[in-house]
Amino acid sequence: AQNTGDKPATSVTREQVKMERDEFLRTHEYDPDIDNWVLKPGIDAPTGMKPRADVKAERNDFLRNNRWDDATSSWVSLKGKPRKMSTLSREQVRNETRQFNRTHRYDEINSTWVAKPVRTKKK
Repeated sequence: AQNTGDKPATSVTREQVKMERDEFLRTHEYDPDIDNWVLKPGIDAPTGMKPRADVKAERNDFLRNNRWDDATSSWVSLKGKPRKMSTLSREQVRNETRQFNRTHRYDEINSTWVAKPVRTKKK
C-alpha cells in the first residue's frame, strides 16, 4: 500500500491521466511504417510546438557546424565555413546523427536542442 504522505503535491490523478490518454488517442494514430505515433490528418499540432521540419533543420545545422571527435568524446566546433553534408557518405551522416541524438535532447519548453549531462563512471 502507498503512503499518501509520500506523494508530491503536484501528483496527477488517475482521471487526468485517462483524459490525457483519450485526448492523445483522439488526435494521434500509430504509423507502423515509421514505428511512431503521428498526428491524424487534419489535426493541428499543439500551440507553441515547432514543426518537425524546424527541429530537424536545427539538428542538421548543428551537424553542419560541428563534428564528433572520438579522441575527446565530444563535439568540436568547426573553424571556418560549415561543411557540406552532401559530401559525406550516408554512413557518416547516420553515425553523426546517432551520436548527436545520444549527446543531445530536444527541450520542448525552450524549443531548442540541449546537451545531455555527461555521465561520469564511478570507480
